[in-house]
Amino acid sequence: MKKVILIIAVFFGVLACKTNPFTGQKVLNFYGNSQIFPTAFAQYDQFLGEHKVVKGTTESKMIVKTGQRIAAAAERWLTANGYPGYLKDYKWEYNLVDDKTVNAWCMPGGKIVFYTGILPICQTETGIAVVMGHEVAHALADHGAQRMSAGTLQQLGAVAGNIAIQDPEKLNLFNQAYAVGSQVGVMLPFSRSHETEADRIGLQIMAIAGYNPDEAAELWKRMKAHGGAAPPEFLSTHPSNETRIQNLTEWAPLAKKEAAKFGVTSFQ
Repeated sequence: MKKVILIIAVFFGVLACKTNPFTGQKVLNFYGNSQIFPTAFAQYDQFLGEHKVVKGTTESKMIVKTGQRIAAAAERWLTANGYPGYLKDYKWEYNLVDDKTVNAWCMPGGKIVFYTGILPICQTETGIAVVMGHEVAHALADHGAQRMSAGTLQQLGAVAGNIAIQDPEKLNLFNQAYAVGSQVGVMLPFSRSHETEADRIGLQIMAIAGYNPDEAAELWKRMKAHGGAAPPEFLSTHPSNETRIQNLTEWAPLAKKEAAKFGVTSFQ
């Protein structure tokens, strides 16, 4: 049975490689768009039906406008770099939801929500573009499908351990150690790597869209000032504010150079 599980894991690993166009690296992904997107779209519609969506305001129109500019910039980059049609299955949608939570998120396939609570941190359209670029980047890089794939492997490892270990006491110790070890040692770093990747991709596409990437570090300085005590980075799904500020400051000039390839040399 252990051999069967190992063969299945290797089989998935061989077949699950998909190239991230922005990094050129192979990524773990068992699921295609046709498997993920319909469910994500249905869940998104259900969420909107259960929450107060803000329509017709200056802020809600700005969310849509910014999202459209960011998505168009992403398509320009993808087409120019040999990925025409990469976004054919995406159904971009941008909604503002009345909620004090300081957050925004994106579901696979381009379904994005901003909460009104994050607008004071954003302050301007360029600030919105920082957050929008990050969320669009999650969708472009298939991070949702990658998290699902990693979760599948995590579950497979737990099953393998429970089959292999017959002694009840040792099995109990294994389950405790595996739960903590796989989460802190694998899943959380995996999540942080996605957040860092989305920061970098988002910075690049917001610059191509004509938004000033220097604003990204400034936004995270405001986020840091707004937030309270945070858990240690190794126990968090996200990099620390300090790490993000340092990264974004370092990457902003590179994003401007990338935007210049598309004739964008001045920024909003």
